[in-house]
Amino acid sequence: MKKDITYCGYIGIVGRTNVGKSSILNQLIGRKISITSHKSGTTQKNIVGIHTIKQHQCIYIDTPGIEIDRKNLEKNLFQNKYCMQLIIFVINKTKWLQLEDIILQKIKKFFIPIILIINKIDHIKNKTQLLPFINLIHKKHQFLSIIPISAKTGKNINILSNTISNNLPKSKYIFLQNNITIHSKEFIICEIIREKLIRLLNQEIPYLIKVQIERYWINSCGIHCIYAIILSQNIRQKKIIIGKNGNKIKKCYLLAKHDIQKYLNKKIILTLNIKTVKA
Repeated sequence: MKKDITYCGYIGIVGRTNVGKSSILNQLIGRKISITSHKSGTTQKNIVGIHTIKQHQCIYIDTPGIEIDRKNLEKNLFQNKYCMQLIIFVINKTKWLQLEDIILQKIKKFFIPIILIINKIDHIKNKTQLLPFINLIHKKHQFLSIIPISAKTGKNINILSNTISNNLPKSKYIFLQNNITIHSKEFIICEIIREKLIRLLNQEIPYLIKVQIERYWINSCGIHCIYAIILSQNIRQKKIIIGKNGNKIKKCYLLAKHDIQKYLNKKIILTLNIKTVKA
């Protein structure tokens, strides 16, 4: 392989809600840029992750989870600014339901090679079910590859990564080699805070909770100072977010601060405020 030859392409990650798409993205990138939770619908918009190693640049698009009543599937998967070279279709263990058939029929129309990922194999108690299931879905489509993985443990992520790299077209890099996402630091920080809220509040408030960075600066000691606002729809929601004796917001603060410092690799001063706005 000549050193001056590079390979680059966009890879869409699709599937129903709560199959682990964001966890797979984070494993492939090697950094946490897409938030995760057991609550379906956590990812609200396309998250772009970039992984460049040696002569390959993979640009991943983590799409919001698809639900049975989702109408504009094509628009959700492929915005005009992205031209996919590969699709990663993620399913949950050995579950293939009506929605998987609907998704497959839609994405087949794009005539883009599809890698089928069977995620959460660490949760499959009877591993003898796996091979017959793979044989069954082989008949549904000529997938580029079918790979059982565990995004939680990282099992077979290297196989997935190699399969993707080996099927990228020759192309110049689109982004700088040290880029890991197109999103701003502020966006990622908001997502980290939102993740903690979703996990802590579970079903108590809608997952469509919003977070905004009002101020972000670096002080004279080199510490990153972040003033974030959590937007609640009413007083009741605000009280739920605060929690009894402020326990919920305190825990959110501690968890978010830890992950933000890890993401930035810098010391931070985090301030969280809750503001009530009209829905």
